[in-house]
Amino acid sequence: MMLMSRLRIVTGAAVVMIVCSGGIGAQQPAHAPQLSLPGEIALLTVAIKPDQTAAFEQVMTRVREALMKSPDVKRQRQAAGWKVMKIDKPLPDGNIAYVHIINPVVPQADYAVMQILYEAFPEERQTLYESYRAAFAASLSLATGTVAVNLGSQPDAPVSPR
Repeated sequence: MMLMSRLRIVTGAAVVMIVCSGGIGAQQPAHAPQLSLPGEIALLTVAIKPDQTAAFEQVMTRVREALMKSPDVKRQRQAAGWKVMKIDKPLPDGNIAYVHIINPVVPQADYAVMQILYEAFPEERQTLYESYRAAFAASLSLATGTVAVNLGSQPDAPVSPR
């Protein structure tokens, strides 16, 4: 009799845990962003090996495809505000600098390149990783902030008394 009582308690506790966790096979909560950017604008500069610039640009083209095809509006907004500029002059070590210009930054969005690719193209995970890894030389800088002065728009004109 005592064994049956313990079995009922254990079984009941297991059922409560399954229900509270969302059930068997429930989706796990969304991952925390690996690279979330503060501020309104971000500039991320990376060094790419000179013989791998085409591969890097191809990977970034796949990032664009991933963001644009995503059903997630946040991902689509990331695509709209993200450009990648290639610096014309090689760095002193021969690598080529690329600047990711992100304006506006989408709050709480994950800008980790590989995470974006893995979400959209899980079957190409290894190939994309190897291409990106082979091209990547170094992360050079990350600058984030807010617009201090917008030279492309007129400030609100003060109202003059009449």
